Amino acid sequence: MEWRDVNPMHTSRREFVTAAALLGSAAAVRPALAQAPSADPSTPADGGRAARPLEILILGGTIFLGPAIVDAAKRRGHKVTLFNRGKHNPEWFPELEKLRGDRDPDKGEGLKALAGRKWDAVIDDCGYFPRHVKASAELLAPNVGHYTFISTISTYASSEVEGADESAPLATMADPTLEEFGKSFEYYGPLKVLCEQAAEAAFPQRTCVIRPGFIVGPKDTTDRFTYWPVRVVRGDDMLAPGSPTDPVQVIDVRDLGEFAVLAAEKALTGRFNACGPGETLTMGKLIESCNRSAGATAKPVWVTPEFLNAQARPGDGGIPIWVEYGGESKGFHTWSNKRAVDAGLRFRSIDDTVAATLAWWYEQPAERRAKLRAGLTAEAESRILEAWAKEKTG
Repeated sequence: MEWRDVNPMHTSRREFVTAAALLGSAAAVRPALAQAPSADPSTPADGGRAARPLEILILGGTIFLGPAIVDAAKRRGHKVTLFNRGKHNPEWFPELEKLRGDRDPDKGEGLKALAGRKWDAVIDDCGYFPRHVKASAELLAPNVGHYTFISTISTYASSEVEGADESAPLATMADPTLEEFGKSFEYYGPLKVLCEQAAEAAFPQRTCVIRPGFIVGPKDTTDRFTYWPVRVVRGDDMLAPGSPTDPVQVIDVRDLGEFAVLAAEKALTGRFNACGPGETLTMGKLIESCNRSAGATAKPVWVTPEFLNAQARPGDGGIPIWVEYGGESKGFHTWSNKRAVDAGLRFRSIDDTVAATLAWWYEQPAERRAKLRAGLTAEAESRILEAWAKEKTG
């Protein structure tokens, strides 16, 4: 058994171990946060209003990335319309026009609310199956100028090569009509490839495909990134996977939202890896940032991947975000983001992201904070650290 991060929004093609256990009482008490950048700074890319306000349709818009896109578009002075089922956070954004329907054209009213309507641009943050994307893109193509599709870095066939760019080979699947991710999400990436192609076919030379890595920051319902700053608050020795120099790539949800809006404003075309942050990040630097931002003093104890894999038990939870830096996953956290940066993608600091994540976390109800949805259980961490200490002393 191996420990890997399980992320339905970003996985490799290998079978990962589910990482959804609770962390016990790690967040029972809120510490005094150290001085850190504002949890909600103005957009780092510009900060002002767009030169030409657009009418933007957002497919989705109510979960994690969606609200970040809406917020960025509003700050830039754009007129936003949302299309979704109305099942998640329907009370948010009461000032916006909201169209109800379903991405599946065969369910209920389907896409009827979009028929005949005109927008300058559409941003699709909830397209997972090519049939759905094809239906919406073909319906909108005659009346919409530009299509931005939020894809995933998991579209690539391999993550062995370090520093790979958008020209890397893409994942494929035997049955392109399949509409399920598979037990280990092995079809998630290939399905996103087909979604990209469906959007590009309907909007030739008018499509921007954004491929983010791990999306992190405030309002993340998965708790993958949140696990780390919350864990350091507990203090003491903490299990740290691999080496402090293992690379990590994440993108703050607010930066991704701003880049999606920028893509619409500039009518960007082509494919862009949206992996950050701006500076080189490692597991060691990430834990340092968590300690610094939380005013904590947790001491990382670095445990080798081989030992972790040998110690893994069902129910332990997982080690989120980190992926072993070696073998077939050596390039997993090293994707080139040069094309996106050249196009205008900007990044907040990792300290900013950590501080914002903690600030959001402590705004959550106590029952929510008692149940982290990712990361090692406290019991599993203690057991592994004890075994590791014995291993080191012989």
